[in-house]
Amino acid sequence: MPAPIPTQVHYHRKARELEIGYAGGESHRLSIEYLRVYSPSAEVRGHGKDQAVLQVGKKDVGLANITQTGNYALKLHFDDGHDSGLYSWEYLYDLIQHREAYWADYLRRLENAGARRDTLGIELKQL
Repeated sequence: MPAPIPTQVHYHRKARELEIGYAGGESHRLSIEYLRVYSPSAEVRGHGKDQAVLQVGKKDVGLANITQTGNYALKLHFDDGHDSGLYSWEYLYDLIQHREAYWADYLRRLENAGARRDTLGIELKQL
């Protein structure tokens, strides 16, 4: 069964969450950090099995822009410069459906690597 197509997408800047609404009133909010660390890009997922790159220091990441790609995906432009992944409707719905398990797995991988969610030092951003 194909994933539902969103009817509404709203970025809550202060909360750093993306709200995705569907027909019938179904609505879900995903943190931008969660979306960033589970980016479908090759930069994050790698080019093959077991090549994913653990994303660290993304706790305070936000969105600079959101663009729709055709009738099948969103492109999220993160304020840390990352913008190479396409979030298909199927992938977004998968992230929604498995949010708790995926997030727990991410936190476990961070802990195993001795890494942190927050940034270390001073983060410089170009304007």
